Amino acid sequence: MLLKKLFPLILTGSLIPNFSNAQHVYPPQIQKWNADELGNQRAVLWWNASSKQAKAVIPWRNINVKADQKMIIIDSLTQKQYEPDAYLNMNEEEGSFVFNPVSGKGIYYVYFLPYKLDERTNYPKATYLKRTNTATAKDVGAVPLASVIRIESVDKFNSNDPMEVIATKKEIAEYMKKHEGQSYFVFPETRENPVKMNIIPQRWVDDKKDSSVLHGNTERGLFYAFQIGVLPVKINLEKVKITASSLKSTSGATIDSRYFNCINTNGTDYKGEKLELNANVKKDDLQAFWCGFDIPENTSPGIYEGTITIRPENAAVQTVKIVLNISGEKPVNKGFDEPWKMTRLPWLNSTLAQANTVIKPYTPLQLKGQEISLLGRKVQLDASGFPKQIQTFFTPEMTSIGERANSILSEPIHFVVKGPGAKPENFKNSGIKFIGKEEGKISWISTNTSGNLQMKVEGSIEFDGFMEYSVKITALKDMQIDDIALQIPFEKDKATYMMGLGQKGGYRPDHFNWKWNVAKKNQDGAWLGNVNAGIQFSLRDQNYSRPLNTNFYLQKPLILPSSWGNENKGGITIKEAGGKIVVNNFSGARSMKKGDELYYNFHLLITPFHPINTEEQWNNRFYHAYKPVDTIKASGANVINIHHGNEINPYINYPFVATKEMKDYIMKAHEKGLKVKIYNTIREVSNRMYELYPVKSLGQEVFSAGKGGGYSWLQEHLHDHYIAAWYVPEFKDAAIINSGMNRWHNYYVEGMNWLVNNLGIDGIYLDDVAFDRVTMKRIKRVMTQNGHPGIIDLHSANQYNDKDGFNNSANLYLEHFPYINRLWFGEYFDYNNNNPEFLLTEVSGIPFGLMGEMLQDDGNPWRGMLYGMTSRLGWSAKSNPTHLWKAWDDFGIKGSKMIGYWVPDNPVKTDNPAVLATIYKQEKKIMVSLASWAPQDIRVKLKIDWKGLGIDPKNVKISTPAIKDFQEAKTFNINDEISVEKNKGCLIIIQ
Repeated sequence: MLLKKLFPLILTGSLIPNFSNAQHVYPPQIQKWNADELGNQRAVLWWNASSKQAKAVIPWRNINVKADQKMIIIDSLTQKQYEPDAYLNMNEEEGSFVFNPVSGKGIYYVYFLPYKLDERTNYPKATYLKRTNTATAKDVGAVPLASVIRIESVDKFNSNDPMEVIATKKEIAEYMKKHEGQSYFVFPETRENPVKMNIIPQRWVDDKKDSSVLHGNTERGLFYAFQIGVLPVKINLEKVKITASSLKSTSGATIDSRYFNCINTNGTDYKGEKLELNANVKKDDLQAFWCGFDIPENTSPGIYEGTITIRPENAAVQTVKIVLNISGEKPVNKGFDEPWKMTRLPWLNSTLAQANTVIKPYTPLQLKGQEISLLGRKVQLDASGFPKQIQTFFTPEMTSIGERANSILSEPIHFVVKGPGAKPENFKNSGIKFIGKEEGKISWISTNTSGNLQMKVEGSIEFDGFMEYSVKITALKDMQIDDIALQIPFEKDKATYMMGLGQKGGYRPDHFNWKWNVAKKNQDGAWLGNVNAGIQFSLRDQNYSRPLNTNFYLQKPLILPSSWGNENKGGITIKEAGGKIVVNNFSGARSMKKGDELYYNFHLLITPFHPINTEEQWNNRFYHAYKPVDTIKASGANVINIHHGNEINPYINYPFVATKEMKDYIMKAHEKGLKVKIYNTIREVSNRMYELYPVKSLGQEVFSAGKGGGYSWLQEHLHDHYIAAWYVPEFKDAAIINSGMNRWHNYYVEGMNWLVNNLGIDGIYLDDVAFDRVTMKRIKRVMTQNGHPGIIDLHSANQYNDKDGFNNSANLYLEHFPYINRLWFGEYFDYNNNNPEFLLTEVSGIPFGLMGEMLQDDGNPWRGMLYGMTSRLGWSAKSNPTHLWKAWDDFGIKGSKMIGYWVPDNPVKTDNPAVLATIYKQEKKIMVSLASWAPQDIRVKLKIDWKGLGIDPKNVKISTPAIKDFQEAKTFNINDEISVEKNKGCLIIIQ
């Protein structure tokens, strides 16, 4: 009798409030038991009989339970753990079993979804335990029945709320019989009860539930969200559209239908372009359509009524009445401070910061004839539409922009198209027509025509040096093509270094051959250049989709471009020809029918982007840990990086739940003259995100398709079609991989804007990047608004491995470098066993206008100083650059001129090419950084151009100051040899 009395309450949710859309409890609720030993769900039984065996029937209505599931029973008196004597029935609806109540009368706990975690702490997989007892019970009819007191979860966040309490097969059958004339069912639902399963919950088959009307309560001035659940039962529904009438009140006031939106059917993509989505719903799939009205602030309070129309292309229209009670209250900040109310859903369609305005330090583009000038660079266009010449004006030191032009191209970039018999096509061009002239972007078109082909060129350049080309080649007649190739001819001295296409950063090889292999290699282009002049090229077509990166490339790789790849016939060769270096991007033989089109699209990035900012490097000293502000102030650091997984930033990327604590911390730091940056990337999102189920309703638009798995919460509440990512045990924070370029980027930009304006963050720390330059520009704009510093530093683990498709971190993220303030490359970068060309191109950032720091094993401080790099304070117990900072300050590095070893006329060198020298020059004082790549300890002499230094050698003092964990104090005469240990170096003061 007790079972019958209690369970209707349990299953309708009266005893289990809905917490998935409530404000998250912070600090997180303490769990009632160790879920990683017993699972997240249990039933509490009361045994009040005297027999040695008991029977239990637990109607858990839980979609996660399988027939072979193990159960663990714990006697509350002795804490003894054991399995049932016999399992009778196990399914999603209920479980029945016979057990031995070992302590007699009392409470017994039954854990029905126990699991075991593997040993991967930050990428765990929960494996649900299978029963070990296969015994079958005989004649259990006379066995007394234990009472089910309640079903409970380890904490509120893991609770199975009413939307996860399934309807039984019998209940569903009865419901379908009652509505057998319908080809699909419609279930309106409030924002408080998000659709979570692909099965009807019990609350929807309740006779008291009216599916023809939706009642809601809201305030004016915010977005009121709700859902329309659609379940086809006879056919697949095609191109479902959800529309709304205007809402009208009894007093005659109106909320126009233009304020209605359904995120599943239309919106705005991350580039600002309108989206019309084909919302198809397969038979027996339950699809949630998230909709809402953006209630204007001046709306009169009252009861508003209207109609929601569900209109599939191939089935009858259905309607739902909506009754909205709008109060006279106005929320703060449009309700954005209360995301658990789904008030931020319109952010998915935001166009904030899309205008292509120029971002400092860049300058507006200048067009003169066919020459375009931008910060430190010029591009001269050929009549074909391709660059005739590209020049940079950065000095070899990379500390300033000079007057001397560094011409990169030996001849114009051009296509070579060979027709039958390898005969070149002779193109005649129409000349350039400029179709867009903005301060931040200039666009043009040119049409090139031969007897067989038309090549339509659409090009553009932006203020940061990014050039985008769409090249459409159309066959004017049927023809055989021997090859279509793009050739980029470099001046030899402007192609000294190379990285990409499977090449680690370093000197360009004399001969290079490469073929497409998108299944295993994240490679579609490379960078070639010198320190102060270079070009990155990337080959694309109209179907390009950004792949996943950072451990997940193989799960969503590049799509082979049909033009460049040509069924893997295409490739790239790089070799010297006639004193120039020619990059030949070929695609091989093919046939084309008249009217066939191929897109040979490509991108160019002209490097460097700006001079290096040495003063920013010396002044901004990072502390990478959450510590008391006073502790960090005392360390000498002045920029704090707050990672995730701590008291004020517990969850990865989003949501930010400890907002008061974070704001208080930032305000205290500002009072002490410190800046605060927070971890906030977009590669993955936390399972704690408030909009989890609206985002899940978008299919694979935001969450990347995958096999599921991972931590128990994900398996029990997301179920499938996702990739499990980073996990923080302390906060039970289980992340999900973002699919790439999608509308969550719009949300991310809006979220960053909110963090700047409401919490006062000074910047962000990016842990690898899963978005493209469009989003990066928008982020930089919102972060530097109204004088905010907008500091962005980028960390990357070395992407040159099989899981990441053998790409180079610097090459992969080069499109972001124009907006980055500092690099931190990173895990798995080897500073001891790579040559200086590798450190220069892949780690230092200097050829691109950036400076960096070192991470793995705390870096190599001697080699790092050649590039102005140290390790980062706070990251590990040994990562302590404060002793070097003191040496900087004692010397007076601020205001000095950095002249790197790569500068041909550097006035200080050594007599051994394996020991390199970079100097930091004040007017009458120089700090010389030496670092060795010699295979053993050696002694070297300095070769000094005293005139170039502007110092009289008769009056100099040469010494090495004492620097803890770096070097001892010594003095030298001008001609003395200096001892340099293997893999080390020293800092020498000449004054």
